[in-house]
Parts: sequence; structure tokens; C-alpha cells
Amino acid sequence: MAALDRLFSDILYLLPAILISLTVHECCHALAAYSLGDPTAKNAGRLTLSPLSHLDPMGTLCLLFFRFGWAKPVPVNPMYFRNRKRDMALTAAAGPASNLVLGFFSLMIYFVLMYSSRGGGVSGALLQFFYMLTSINVGLAVFNLLPISPLDGSKILFGLLPDRLYFKMLSYERFMQPLVFVLLMLGLLSRPLSYLQMQVINAMYFLLRPLLRVLFG
Repeated sequence: MAALDRLFSDILYLLPAILISLTVHECCHALAAYSLGDPTAKNAGRLTLSPLSHLDPMGTLCLLFFRFGWAKPVPVNPMYFRNRKRDMALTAAAGPASNLVLGFFSLMIYFVLMYSSRGGGVSGALLQFFYMLTSINVGLAVFNLLPISPLDGSKILFGLLPDRLYFKMLSYERFMQPLVFVLLMLGLLSRPLSYLQMQVINAMYFLLRPLLRVLFG
């Protein structure tokens, strides 16, 4: 019974954290593409903060159960870009970058609330939510920066490759998503991704420590 209560409690915090994280991630992809001249995502209704426009059922389930996952890919037409490889890489990088920024500020709010609530006044539920929001955002960024198609990291890598290798790797892109899902299901990605996730969170805390010292001594 206690395990079920814990699971329900986790999902209660996880769902809003996942909705916020995925929505920001995909909306920033769409915004980056639009700012670089591609209106495809905007015309498809993806330049929005509505979660319903961005959720991928399988990717959302992976986030719920494995804490790593993905959203519905934003449609991009590289023909609109001035420099296709560079602008595609910038569009891909916008999603994970937005999650790192959101994760950093979520962690800052978490510590500010924690230190300011030493005498009480801030609920544990609020603290748990902001830490969960940090964890999901960092996990989403770390996972999507893997240089495996069709994740964002592969598109960033493609932008750095010579044209010959770029077009060769594109031909394998459609086969890679099932492989990523199988690796997640088998747990082969969970441990290294969790390690990287914690290293990023620790680095964020290291950057926040001077501010926390000034605010709370």
C-alpha cells in the first residue's frame, strides 16, 4: 500500500513537470526554426505552449517510467534555412538548451525555498515539485543530446560533419528510434544517463552556491 501511495505521489509531481518540460522543449525548437526563416512548425500549430500539441505517447510513457523520453518532433523544412546544416543544428540545440535553462532556474527556486523555509512555511510538496522539475528538465536535455538519430544530439553532430558523412548518416536516421527505445527498455541507457544527469545537477548547484551564500549566509 505504501508503495502504491509513493507511486501515486511521484506521478502527481511527475505529470506537470513532464508537461512543462516537453512543452518548453518543443516550443523552443519551433521558435528557433521560425526565427531562422522556417514557418513549417508555426503553420502546423507547434509554436505554442499547449502541451497537447507536443506530447508523444511513447516518449511520455518513457519519461514516466524511465525518467528519459521525448516529445512529438517539430516539423522542420531545411529548405527555408540559409545554411541548412548550421541552422538545423541550431534548431535542434534550442530544445535541450531550453531544458537546461529551465532546470537551472527550477533548482535555484528549490534551494531558495528550502533555505527560506528553515523555520517552516513552505510545503514539502512544493519543494518536491521543483526538484522533480529540475530532474526532468536535466534528464530530457541529457537524453536528447545523445548523438543518436533522431535525437537532437545527432542533428547537432550532423551540423559539424563533412557533407559526405552528413548525408550518409541521414540515410540511417529512420532506423535509430526503435533502437533507442529498446535500449531504454533493457535498461542499458538508464545508468549512464542517470550518472550524467546527476553530474549536470551537481554542476548547476556549484554555480548556484555563491548566490545562495550571499542570500542565506
